[in-house]
Amino acid sequence: MAKVFTIPVPPRIPRRRERTSDPRYVDGQRLLVEAIKYLTQADRIGNRPAIELLSEHVRTRFRMTDSPLA
Repeated sequence: MAKVFTIPVPPRIPRRRERTSDPRYVDGQRLLVEAIKYLTQADRIGNRPAIELLSEHVRTRFRMTDSPLA
């Protein structure tokens, strides 16, 4: 039976870039929130599907796909 020798090597961990806020990213979020506010003030019941769509976009896809680091 053969013996297996392992040589411990510390893993190379890439350094993370420092996060900086991109004004376009923040403005995009602000614009969506203002659109939701406008739709709510105009006609809350009639615009409910549009408000739900924008709200879902802000809560999920907008945060996952649009990154200020991209």
